Amino acid sequence: MSVRLRLTLLYSAILALTLIGLSVVLYVTVSRVTLGTIEDTLAGEAQRLISSRQFDLDHIDYQARKFAAPETYIQTIRLDGTVADRTSNLGDFVLPLSSSGLQACQGGQPWTEVIPTENGRLMVYSRPAASYEPVTGIVQVARSLADHDQSLSTLRNILFAGSIVVTITAFGVGWVLAGAALRPIHRITETAQAIGAERDFGRRVDYTGPPDEIGRLATTFNAMLTELQAAYRQAEQALQAQRRLVTDASHELRTPLTTIRGNLGLLRREPPIHAEDRNAVVADMVDETDRLIRLVNDLLVLARSDAGRPLRSEWVPIKPLIEDVCRQAKLLGAGRTIECENVLDVAVVCDRDALKQVLLILLDNALKYTPAGGAIAIATSAADGHVAIRIRDTGPGIAPDALPHLFERFYRSDTSRTGAGAGLGLAIAKELVDAQRGQIAVESWAGQGSVSTVTLPRN
Repeated sequence: MSVRLRLTLLYSAILALTLIGLSVVLYVTVSRVTLGTIEDTLAGEAQRLISSRQFDLDHIDYQARKFAAPETYIQTIRLDGTVADRTSNLGDFVLPLSSSGLQACQGGQPWTEVIPTENGRLMVYSRPAASYEPVTGIVQVARSLADHDQSLSTLRNILFAGSIVVTITAFGVGWVLAGAALRPIHRITETAQAIGAERDFGRRVDYTGPPDEIGRLATTFNAMLTELQAAYRQAEQALQAQRRLVTDASHELRTPLTTIRGNLGLLRREPPIHAEDRNAVVADMVDETDRLIRLVNDLLVLARSDAGRPLRSEWVPIKPLIEDVCRQAKLLGAGRTIECENVLDVAVVCDRDALKQVLLILLDNALKYTPAGGAIAIATSAADGHVAIRIRDTGPGIAPDALPHLFERFYRSDTSRTGAGAGLGLAIAKELVDAQRGQIAVESWAGQGSVSTVTLPRN
């Protein structure tokens, strides 16, 4: 059963129960009021009849024409219960009086009762014939309730038919209103189904109604779609990056492995190759093995970065770290001048090992492309809550069309990434800097060298 049908049935059931309750109350109230009015009328006629000077217990028919309405039936009874007289409109019918009513009237109290007859019900009002003197008889005044019962029957039919009509009308109106109220939910369902079928997270629920529960649901659903769209886009990008990484890694690993496999074949030749050739083959295998180790280590760093492993955040003094990096770079860069004099004695919030690895990658690139006799300078500056570390080389520079791709994995250009490198150094540096809420950038001028800048927050 749909929500729309359940809501409509609920509305209709509540309305039907309310109408039934109101109809019962109205019917009972009208019945009691009209019966009370008839009883008061009969009591008034009895009082006028008894209070008249011509009142005679044994001759009531003449007095009744004067003091009672034509539709009123009057009968007098002696204290022993026998009929003394009655009006002619009763014919042969005798108004009954129960034993309880007789005792009440004998005790001076009026008595009213409704009795059924062949022609409908009668209301019989009985009262003592005297109020202040000893009771000599009983006067009974009666009137037919046929008109009253007919009116109540008509009222009952009207209430029953009206309740049915109103309930059916309310069901129809409730069905329409429930449909209108649930239409945004229907659109949400259709949107969700379309998104599931088409994988289109850019769709949104079009809702222009008031900011009620349905409006908040539509807003929440659209916000969820925005988050899903961003997550789906990130997942797609991560999947593409993973596929690209696997493809590029397979390509990079194939070359050294093929070289090692070929050299192993040379070593197994019979007769054996010359000693000089064997030494050259072994040296080549050692170089290719070192290359494989570096490549695997770089891939592990990138894999950890892609897995989102957090880096440590601590206060790291910049000056001793840069001095340590410069010392190591001077051992590797023989024939090149490395200057690290303009270094501020400040601290940043970062991971010390990660920052050291970034600086070693940038210095390795600078040493690789700076010719013998060239100079490499390291300088720092602080501004706006950040510290910038700049590494400047005097190499040939980088082509302008290669600058936007420098931080892509396995990217190498003719002028900036040649030789035995796998093209992962700057990609690793960017991943490590981004993980520390920093920024890395490279500027270059043809024939003048390049400047690599790492910016990290002080707080």
